[in-house]
Amino acid sequence: MSIEPFRVDIAPAELDDLYARLDLTRWPEELPGVGWAYGVPLNHLKDLVQYWRHDYDWRKAEAELNEWEQFTTTIDGARVHFAHVRSPEPDATPLLITHGWPGSIVEFQRIAGPLTDPRRYGGEPGDAFHLVMPSIPGFTLSGPTRETGWEAIRVARAFADLMERLGYDRYGVQGGDWGAVISREQGRLYPERVVGVHLNLIPGAGVTSEPTEAELAALDPKERARTLASWHRFEAWLKDKQGYADLQATRPQTLAYALTDSPVGQLAWIAEKFEEWSGEAPIDRDHLLTNVSLYWFTRTAGSAGRIYYERHHAAYWGSPIEPSATPTAFADFPEDNFIPLRRIAELTNNIVRWTEYPRGGHFAALEEPDLLVADIRAFFRGVSQV
Repeated sequence: MSIEPFRVDIAPAELDDLYARLDLTRWPEELPGVGWAYGVPLNHLKDLVQYWRHDYDWRKAEAELNEWEQFTTTIDGARVHFAHVRSPEPDATPLLITHGWPGSIVEFQRIAGPLTDPRRYGGEPGDAFHLVMPSIPGFTLSGPTRETGWEAIRVARAFADLMERLGYDRYGVQGGDWGAVISREQGRLYPERVVGVHLNLIPGAGVTSEPTEAELAALDPKERARTLASWHRFEAWLKDKQGYADLQATRPQTLAYALTDSPVGQLAWIAEKFEEWSGEAPIDRDHLLTNVSLYWFTRTAGSAGRIYYERHHAAYWGSPIEPSATPTAFADFPEDNFIPLRRIAELTNNIVRWTEYPRGGHFAALEEPDLLVADIRAFFRGVSQV
């Protein structure tokens, strides 16, 4: 039950090892003129590696992370790392924010300040939050896990235990990617504790089979067009983008050898997703490299990938999603991987706010922090107060 203070402090020998491996990279050949179709282009990755090796400042990144108060505790046999950033506003709402794959708490560096101290950023003090930002068990500073079974529902229960240990009886949750799955489960499992669920990805709300002519005919023109767009994007996902998830859901250990032994391999595996899943606003490469470095230094490529395996092999996998009664908001950033449909989401979620934005992708907290912060504030302003 103890909670111990924590600071990120990577040993100098780890940095020396990283630099030596980067210097000794064996580069593959590539086909001419194919762009991103076969994966990360060679010149793109070489530029990133050059910057990582010679210009990127890990110690600066480490100091920035350590501006947050951080802690570790053991829950259900797993080490759980988290940042706890309390607002200067005493009546702030507790908010648990959960990252996804291939992310980390680095994703929240652009939103933590405005959420905890809105007065400083030109906002209203009544919109302040006390932030709890855990690393998912198995991911970066919460890894590696030492036993099987760490899928999303188990993580949701562990994070509920974490909030209880911190003395938060009523709180909100927010997440995208795996963070959305975990946050939704918290709302479903603990409606007496969770005042609201804010998501920038909504699980199970897209089209996964081709709609029939009869189904389309029953919809108004706008919904018909969105339904077809949802189906076409899902088709494209299955054709060209599903491979990483299949590998991690079936053979995460085999993949782990390559990613844990090669920093360039680890970089390519994550950089591809940051490129393909983001929108027009470029993600700062320092944020990308801090994220990748955390995976590299903690050797958690394999244990982070295992969440796909555990979910895919859980007893409930393939069963219908159980409904959640907790008030839920969705911020729709159009360049994300899937196009969700509100009519499907409402079958299993208590949707009280649905906002479609003109831009932004999968990593909303890094790409469009102002839009995400405003949406989080607006939602929790309207749900029952803690």
